[in-house]
Amino acid sequence: MRAFCANISRESGRDGVNSTEGRTTYRLLGPVEVQRGDSTLDLGPRQRRVLLTRLLIEDGRPVPANELCRSLWHDGQPAGAMSSVRAHISRLRSVLDPVREGRSTVLVADSAGYALKVPRDSRDTATFEDSLHRVRGALKRGQLFAAQRELDTALALWRDEALKDAADYAFAAPERSRLNAAHQDAKELQATILLQQGDLERSIEVAEGLVLSAPLRESSWALLMRALYAAGRSVEALRRYERFRGMLAEELGLDPSPGLSRLHTAILRHDSDVLEGLLPSPAATTLSAGSGSAPVPVTEPLVGRDEETAQLAAVLSAAAAGRTEWAVISGEPGSGKTRLLEEMATKAAAEGFAVARVGGGQELSSHRKVLGGRPVAQLLGTLRQDGGDAGPEGHMEEEPLDQLVRELTRAPTLCLIDDLDWTPPDFHTLLLRLVDALPDAHVAIVCALRNADDPSASGLLSALARRGTTWLPLEPLTVADVTELLAAHGGSAAPEEAALLHRRAVGNPFTLGELLRLPPERRTGPAARVPTAVRSAVHARLAELSEPVRTMLRYAAADGEWLDIGLLSEIQAMPLHLLLPLVDAAVAARLLVWEADPEERPAGGYRFPELPREVVLSTLTPSSRQLTHAALARKLIDRGDADPARLARHLRVAGPTAPATEPRWAHFGPEARTSARTPSHTHPAAPGCH
Repeated sequence: MRAFCANISRESGRDGVNSTEGRTTYRLLGPVEVQRGDSTLDLGPRQRRVLLTRLLIEDGRPVPANELCRSLWHDGQPAGAMSSVRAHISRLRSVLDPVREGRSTVLVADSAGYALKVPRDSRDTATFEDSLHRVRGALKRGQLFAAQRELDTALALWRDEALKDAADYAFAAPERSRLNAAHQDAKELQATILLQQGDLERSIEVAEGLVLSAPLRESSWALLMRALYAAGRSVEALRRYERFRGMLAEELGLDPSPGLSRLHTAILRHDSDVLEGLLPSPAATTLSAGSGSAPVPVTEPLVGRDEETAQLAAVLSAAAAGRTEWAVISGEPGSGKTRLLEEMATKAAAEGFAVARVGGGQELSSHRKVLGGRPVAQLLGTLRQDGGDAGPEGHMEEEPLDQLVRELTRAPTLCLIDDLDWTPPDFHTLLLRLVDALPDAHVAIVCALRNADDPSASGLLSALARRGTTWLPLEPLTVADVTELLAAHGGSAAPEEAALLHRRAVGNPFTLGELLRLPPERRTGPAARVPTAVRSAVHARLAELSEPVRTMLRYAAADGEWLDIGLLSEIQAMPLHLLLPLVDAAVAARLLVWEADPEERPAGGYRFPELPREVVLSTLTPSSRQLTHAALARKLIDRGDADPARLARHLRVAGPTAPATEPRWAHFGPEARTSARTPSHTHPAAPGCH
């Protein structure tokens, strides 16, 4: 029995692990530490810890004793250097392999030198690098949240600078440099993931830290520029490029690489061909077939879409009964088209359908895409990923229509086509032919697009209308829907709060979701903020508009919520027939809306919703804001029939640029006169101008 116990003791010590005390781990991402279970071992003085570091970075390879002496003392070795090394080895062996009998299997000695034999995964450096490998794999598969979780775990291993105990030893320099580069890689991955998830402020924060820690690393500057551009801060992105270019010229006498120069030019031109992947974009294709890999359901509650969900369920039921069904979902960006597709995909997969999905475009921001390249090939490739073969070799010569019909009808199939309006014309032509060529089978095809009146898809949509397609136009959510969303988020479901949120988001589900991510006090009221993702989307829309439209919007934003078309025409000296197309362009960009308010505007009018209006106001510098309000005040004074409170606000915000010709505005009453005479710094800024 005693021999058996001794054997157990020897086995437990071979990998530096004691079965009664837990696993032993070696930590180099900070001061060197050895942990056994929950206990941190006492490694002794610094020189001994440096010696342990020297052995650990060799990954089990032996190091001659004279090499260890040179590592610890460089060229100034004392007379007793060799004896000192042996003594440190003996003490380390006692700490790392305390239950051994006979020769140690952890810290071994032979003719080649000393070697530390520990499992690779017991070292935090190896664990960190393995995690980075898994993060990259998850990103390639489009698994953002899995990548984020893995990366957070990896970065948590860093307690301080790598190999800190040996920071001033020459032998440690190459390994420290390698680990620091890996850490920089990890932080760049973190910034990239945050960028793709739409958490732009945190992505910028991480990227800022990167360029500070490695000021000559070009990839970090590129990430920072992309994050700033995605957040609508293109001017800052361009300034960062100039800063890096100057630094590179001064330090190394070099110019930025062609890649960074292209990025700089793309930001200047808002070039969508280069600026790809700035914000989260759905995977181009996903598949869920009978293999059991169902799409992951979204946890955010789906409200206000009961009727649409019921109609899509009916489409799926008809397909299950053997009748080919088509459906078209239309709605503005953020209205929930993609979410409905995801819900239908989950339901279909649970009912045994193969689910094939193809996206029509590569997303550049929350509202902007470029045309997809080969949706036909994507769709056929996706349909064939369910385990079936492609058929006889003769099928390789088949035209795409015949291949598509065969693949769709081979098993019960749900085909989802997102962003139909962003697919190329040849794909529309193929689908148009598919409408007549596809026989009744266990097939449902659902298309989603922004506008059911889009001329690019008019031929296909007309053919679908003749077939009796299910049409699902998505309207904005109602106040009741917002109340339900608030309750689902555990917040107050008071009608007044729901009404304020609904008006602020104009009933858009995406915008509402972003607002609900904010703390309650930041959603509405004096402390309200614009969510980062919404701000970025508005900036991107503004960037696509012409300068005359942006100028009109700046005056409109400064004047108030409802557009005064006559005032805008006068202040820009622009006749109505030239001004109204500018207004139409802003409506098409979803920055303005036409709305009939029974109380304020019974006949209807153009309204500037709160969030885009606040973003436009934020683009004004203090001086340009003052000049804008001063110009508006002058026009109102010239009219002679302005609302006194409205004029007073413009005079107050105009500050020193406010018109001071009292005889021209004296008839507006004491409120306007007092506001004009009072220094602007004693008054709060106009609503939306903070």
